[in-house]
Amino acid sequence: MTTPDHEGRPGDGNAVERGPRPGSGSAAERGPRPLLEVHELSKTYHSKSLGARLRRANEVKALREVSFDVKRGETLGLVGESGSGKSTAASCVLRLTEPDSGSVTFDGVDVRSLSKSELRRLRSRMQIVFQDPYGSLDPRFSVRELVEEPLLVHGLHDDRARRERALQMLERVGLSASQAERNAHAFSGGQRQRIAIARALVLNPELVVLDEPVTALDVSVQAQVLNLLTELQKELNLTYLFIVHDLAVAQYLCHRIAVMYLGEIVEMASSQELFDNPLHPYTVTLLMAAPVPDPDVMASRRTALGTTAPAGSKPGTGCPLQPRCPVGMNRAECASQRPVLREVSPGHQVACHYPGELQAAATAPRTNTAIPESPSNP
Repeated sequence: MTTPDHEGRPGDGNAVERGPRPGSGSAAERGPRPLLEVHELSKTYHSKSLGARLRRANEVKALREVSFDVKRGETLGLVGESGSGKSTAASCVLRLTEPDSGSVTFDGVDVRSLSKSELRRLRSRMQIVFQDPYGSLDPRFSVRELVEEPLLVHGLHDDRARRERALQMLERVGLSASQAERNAHAFSGGQRQRIAIARALVLNPELVVLDEPVTALDVSVQAQVLNLLTELQKELNLTYLFIVHDLAVAQYLCHRIAVMYLGEIVEMASSQELFDNPLHPYTVTLLMAAPVPDPDVMASRRTALGTTAPAGSKPGTGCPLQPRCPVGMNRAECASQRPVLREVSPGHQVACHYPGELQAAATAPRTNTAIPESPSNP
């Protein structure tokens, strides 16, 4: 497969033209450095309506020193339940939300150090597709105008070239030119998400953040949109940061997966490794909670887990999962020491004092599914 140049294919009159890009350089100069590097990103939300003392008591630590990278041409999935910090991480990467601390480096450029004008220029290379295809498209504009808008904002091309470029992208995502003058309300949810994808890709970005882009769609439409995203990635050499809570979707689209819990990454590995050999109790729980059409299997899974998460549990000084974890619930080490994300095998990182123990118990015969006690337990 021939990889298209970011500035457009040779001889393409509709290619997006830009000036020199900071930190880009030649491929030899860039070497194998990831396109996106995130290091110890933290974000805390406070209630503005409360006094200082109550604000501290009710603060929400959405991100806790989150670190990851995304290589060129790959898809990294951020997986976790609602409130785990996935969307906040994506928003901080694009500086739609300002993080409290940490760094975001895109193609060698420190995103947090950029001025507004520099950030605006860089954003032509970093785009996002939002979850809600009904709320993300302005109903006052035609579909063609919606897709043209990014080109207009960045001052690219004349009216005729912008129109041609917009029609090309609409056709590429499966919509005809005859539909271009209709407004978004005339389209189904799946078609609206295709429009949102066309608008995100019209600038030929390198990084696309996909914030749960298929969650609001029917299952059959989800498959169509996921296949489209896969085709576009191969054709345009796109890099995806994919926010998702559906593990089946993550397994289908992602090369690597980072599992988040209460604002932290607790496990990261290739998609195949994570599904074949989950090590963190939270990852195991997520995988075993996925429904399968066999009641006996589901019953054995409930027996293996043997615990229910207490409502409203918050992380303390130890492992954030400890109050609900069948492995660490009664272990002093898990209650007092926060585990760090460490590599346990090539490319597989986990933040757990006893990685793999719940998985071993869950896959053992049903008579041996109890979690073994640590000799040091009180």
